[in-house]
Amino acid sequence: MDKDALAINGGSKAIEAFEGKGPPKISHEEFLEIADTWGYSQETVNQIRHLIKKDDLGGGPFLVRYKPQSKVSQLESQAAALFDVKHVLAVTSGTAALHTAYVAADVGCGDEVIVPGYTFAATAMAVVVTRGIPIWCEIDESMTIDPVDLERKITPRTKAIAPVHMNGYVCNMDSIMEIARKHGIQVIEDCAQACGASFRGRRIGTIGDLGCFSISAYKTTGGGEGGMIVTDGDDLYARAQQWSEGGGLWRPIRCEKPRWDGELFCGLNYRMSELEGTVLLVQFRKMEAQLNRWRTNKRRIMSTLAVYKELTPQVIHDINGEMGYTIGFFPENAQESELVVAALRAEGIACGTRGQNPGSDWHYYQHVDMILQKMPATSDGCPWDCPKASEAAAVEYSPDMCPRSVDLTNRHVNVHVDQWWTECDCDQVAAALTKVFDALYTRGGSCYNSWLDDVIPFDR
Repeated sequence: MDKDALAINGGSKAIEAFEGKGPPKISHEEFLEIADTWGYSQETVNQIRHLIKKDDLGGGPFLVRYKPQSKVSQLESQAAALFDVKHVLAVTSGTAALHTAYVAADVGCGDEVIVPGYTFAATAMAVVVTRGIPIWCEIDESMTIDPVDLERKITPRTKAIAPVHMNGYVCNMDSIMEIARKHGIQVIEDCAQACGASFRGRRIGTIGDLGCFSISAYKTTGGGEGGMIVTDGDDLYARAQQWSEGGGLWRPIRCEKPRWDGELFCGLNYRMSELEGTVLLVQFRKMEAQLNRWRTNKRRIMSTLAVYKELTPQVIHDINGEMGYTIGFFPENAQESELVVAALRAEGIACGTRGQNPGSDWHYYQHVDMILQKMPATSDGCPWDCPKASEAAAVEYSPDMCPRSVDLTNRHVNVHVDQWWTECDCDQVAAALTKVFDALYTRGGSCYNSWLDDVIPFDR
């Protein structure tokens, strides 16, 4: 054999091996830092260190979802089965999910998206980021979007409706979908505060065209930061993939030419990391049991509460489907709400109300200055100061444009329900509520015997 022959032609390789070899890029120390984040004592961390250093990690973990047995892919499959939906896309946050869903639905310059006046600002801000125009809509006594006002707000420029399932309550999706289909409008459900809830047997988020979830540390299901989009629409899913991961790693052949018109366009990177996917995979395993505990405890409390002339229980569109982690009701005015909350807290009840002089809070439209004062991210003023937006850009906002929403949110009282309460705890809470209500209000004024009967809408 010619020692000078090229290896490609049968000669010997010039390099057989390298002497230098370092540890993997991500190794034991990163894992131990996570243990510290979890709050384990130094003694426990030292024990973990002693145990794990026996293992050779080889090349170390790869913490991006594009690998065999990806935790994020497992999470998406698990969520698809739980929600009985065709497509699930995990992203970095609930806001990223909204932004992606609006783009998937082709919301663009001058398109209007109807948003309830009671939601977190992100529902409306993500509309602006896509260059659409958010249109505030009233809520009703369910604390969710009012279908009557919703239909009044529809114009020829309306591209989508964004009903929000606030505080674990569920919207009247039958009415919303009937209106949307009549007018040919897409529905993008914001389920950030109601992961796992359902409406008449269907999981919320799967009833509209797209569903958006926040699965973060601030939510009942979630940890850290995370979001999720669900849809049965193949085209919507493809657009969502390209927008949330414009680098094309999701494609069978990453950099090949477009397989169909509109498959590729300039997108971003909202893909979820393996670390987040690992935590959320466990969180979703806990979801159903959490919901069952909350619903059981809420029903137990409400079944023993008498009806009072001066109090209106919050309307519940699906008592068996909502999450059940709060009990809501309305005194006659905001001053009364403050009085009853003070009395309930004195009895040991965790509750709250906005009251007569509420502070600024971006969950209420009248405080979202970014929308009311038309504050886009760039100096060109788009979408409001944009010739292409035409009539939509002329929309005017004011803090009093949804007076019913202001009234309801200022009077609304929310009572906390703990999923871990025992039957005895629930009976204690019901007794404390009854004690205060009997002292302040008059029993009667309704044909129903308990709040559990009274909260269900008449059309049920």
